[in-house]
Amino acid sequence: MNNLTKKILIALGIGVIVGLVLPTIHQGTFEWLNQYVFDPVGSVFLNMIMMVVVPLVFFSLVVGVSDLGDPKQLGRMGVKTIIFFMVTSVISLTIALAAASVIQPGDPGLLGEDIAEEYEPSEAVPIMDTLVNIIPSNPVASMSEMEMLQIIAFAIFVGIAMAVLGDKVSTVKSFFKQANDIMMQIVTFVMKFAPYGAFALIASALGEAGWAAVGSLASYMLTVAGVLFFHLFVVYGLIVYFLGKMSPLKFFKGFMPAMTMAFSLSSSNGVLPLSMKSAQENLGVSKQVSGFVQPLGATINMDGTGIMQAVATVFIAQVYVVDLSLTDMLIIVLTATLASIGTAGVPGVGMIMLAMVLTSVGLPTDGIALIIGVDRILDMLRTSVNITGDAVLAVIVDRGEKKRGAIDENVTEVS
Repeated sequence: MNNLTKKILIALGIGVIVGLVLPTIHQGTFEWLNQYVFDPVGSVFLNMIMMVVVPLVFFSLVVGVSDLGDPKQLGRMGVKTIIFFMVTSVISLTIALAAASVIQPGDPGLLGEDIAEEYEPSEAVPIMDTLVNIIPSNPVASMSEMEMLQIIAFAIFVGIAMAVLGDKVSTVKSFFKQANDIMMQIVTFVMKFAPYGAFALIASALGEAGWAAVGSLASYMLTVAGVLFFHLFVVYGLIVYFLGKMSPLKFFKGFMPAMTMAFSLSSSNGVLPLSMKSAQENLGVSKQVSGFVQPLGATINMDGTGIMQAVATVFIAQVYVVDLSLTDMLIIVLTATLASIGTAGVPGVGMIMLAMVLTSVGLPTDGIALIIGVDRILDMLRTSVNITGDAVLAVIVDRGEKKRGAIDENVTEVS
């Protein structure tokens, strides 16, 4: 467990105690602190998250798509990899939305009827209009208005164009990569403020909602964790058995070192060397396949993060007493799936992506305050799910390539 994680968990614990105990001891003191400390600090943290949403999504998507190479030359492995990641993302999001809708972790919610009734949800947009409007008539306006699906579409077009042009736009590609690095550094700065933000937000939320909020937060956490474990062991287990022709027990035993490290680091990129080593040495995946599939997966495969975003979106909608339509559900799946392309595998990005998903269906980003305090724990779990999906596909692709004779079965060790 790294130092930042320890700080966030400690801040979370202190925030829970302050939020639940202080109002019972002296309500006036809590109200003063909430007005002049908790609420301002929490608002600053949320503003910092919102500040980087649009540029991070745009730059990371452009870089992620352009790095895929010329679409005409992606080849067999590339097509298999991208299709698999997109399909499993849709499966994970669908399961998460269904589970959250049935369990209803946000009912009765944290805000109380008065606050919830003050929020007026935007009118649902017809599905055909949603699909047509994905292509922006003015990309700059879409960015200023945080029209996330339109931003994603424009970024994908730019990324594909850069991939096709190749070396002709090497300078521009370098600019986008450096801009993306800058945004990731800003995210790192924001996450250094996370312990204070987590403390302030959880103390304010629990202090205003009281002990009833504990049940809702626990229900939310259990829902996310339950779907993560189901997707990890059941969905991936079945896929690796039927498509990878490997025993799930052998797979999870061989990949457990990487899963454990991912839980500790909360970073798909940070654990990538160990993920590749485990896949090659313990699962028999060739270096060629592992070296292609797993780094690409660390960029475009975020099933665990998608599960959190889906459950969190339904949870926040329930808290604000907003009924999500079938169109809204489709937008959530579409937005989260497309946004996974280029999403950096580093701690804290999940919350920024959640802000984007909430915006896409017209829900208030203030709802992030309700879950930010407990998200670090779930972040550790979903990172393990993210990297496991990469390894599952590596096993499947490797088996197919060896069957075709395209890969030397003896080349499996890490140099």
